[in-house]
Formats: sequence, C-alpha cells, structure tokens
Amino acid sequence: MTTHYFEHPLNEKTRIYLRVEALLNQLNIAAQFSDDMQHLLFYRSLFDLLEIFEQIQLKSELAKDIEKQRLTYRSWLNVDGVDQEMLQSILSEVDIVHSDLMAAERFGQSLKEDRFLSAIRQRFNLPGGSCCFDLPALHHWLHLPLDKKRGDAIKWQSSLKPLANALELWLKLTRETGHFRPIQAQAGFYQSDAEEANILRLEIPMQYGVYPMISGHKNRFAIKFIEFGSGQASVANVEFNLAVCC
Repeated sequence: MTTHYFEHPLNEKTRIYLRVEALLNQLNIAAQFSDDMQHLLFYRSLFDLLEIFEQIQLKSELAKDIEKQRLTYRSWLNVDGVDQEMLQSILSEVDIVHSDLMAAERFGQSLKEDRFLSAIRQRFNLPGGSCCFDLPALHHWLHLPLDKKRGDAIKWQSSLKPLANALELWLKLTRETGHFRPIQAQAGFYQSDAEEANILRLEIPMQYGVYPMISGHKNRFAIKFIEFGSGQASVANVEFNLAVCC
C-alpha cells in the first residue's frame, strides 16, 4: 500500500531544525550540479541557511539540546534491561558530535566572509535576479569546469559539517523515541495529548486522498484531514499510523 509520509513539529525550535535539515538535504543534492539549473537550488538553499543563522543562535540552541540528550542517555547507564553496548555507542557518538559542535565557528561565518558568495547573495533575492546581466560573476563561475564547481561546493559545505552532523544525530535520536501505532481519525479528525513532544510522524495511505492539517504544541495536538481535490475537510474515517516523538 502506498503511503504519504508526513512530519510536523510541535515547537518553534524543532520547526527550525526541520527546515534546516531540508535545506541541507537540498544543498547536498544540488551540489552535484548534474544539470544546468541545479546551481539555482544550491545557492538558494545556501542563502536561506544564512538567513536562518542570522535570525537565531542556532549553534548554542543545538548544543544545549544535544547536551540534554547526553544526560538522558547517561541516566540509563547500568540500568537493567538496557543494552549497555548500544548505549555506550550512542554516548560515544553524542560526545564526538557535541565536541565538534562546540569547537566549530559560528554557523555561516566563513560563508558570509566569502567575497564571491557575498557579491551574488546581494542580488539573488531579486525576482529573476540570477540573469547574466545581474550576476556576471555567477555566470563566469557557471562556465568553469565541473570539478572546480564541485570543489567550491565541498569547501562551502565543509564549514556546515558540524551543524549537519549534530542536527542529524539530534533528529535521529528524537525520531527514534516515537513508535508508530495505528490510529483512526473519526470523521477525519483526531486529537490527543503529546507529553512534551517535539515531532509528530504520520504514515497516511494514499487511497484516502487526504493530507493532514495539524495544530497544537508540545503537550496537545489536533489533526484534521483535508481532501486534496476539493480542499474541504474530510468526513470519512481515516486509518493511519502515528508516532509521537519527544
């Protein structure tokens, strides 16, 4: 059965984390420059990340959240029934990621200081601003050999590696706290308590032709299913799988 996978954050910080994750994924895919237009996605993703870095202290927030996870896992040391070998492996990975994160520069600092990136970023937000007459330096770059362009992308992405590793680990451990269980939304609606949750994960069969509209916060949430074709609230019973991740 084909399913529609969906995630929803239950607090603003997690919302930002998921946006950054999506932008990093876009960056990695576009950095291959396998077609003539992927540079647009690459630079748009990179500059969107810089916008986020300028708005919030992402490094300090992520470091605090990684530390919370470390304290949680340490509390399970020598607890009966806990796989201690796996726990030690997780703690070792958390320690390495946290150390690298603390030693890293402020996110985006070297990217902001790059003269080429700074020059093209100023005009990239203009509608159609990537035309050759707006950004001649970019169009010169586009005619460089592919290996040179990919090398530049690797260099720019390398400064984001501590962020990417820390965020990947935090989201992985957070997602693993929730386990999918079958739910039925009566007349297209479901609500429940969340208990300090960060993320809702849904698996929705495509056969229903619906998508979720979710509202709530870390302690309570509500899901209303909307018919894709009409945009109206569904009145059908919808069976789906739900994981609440803390």
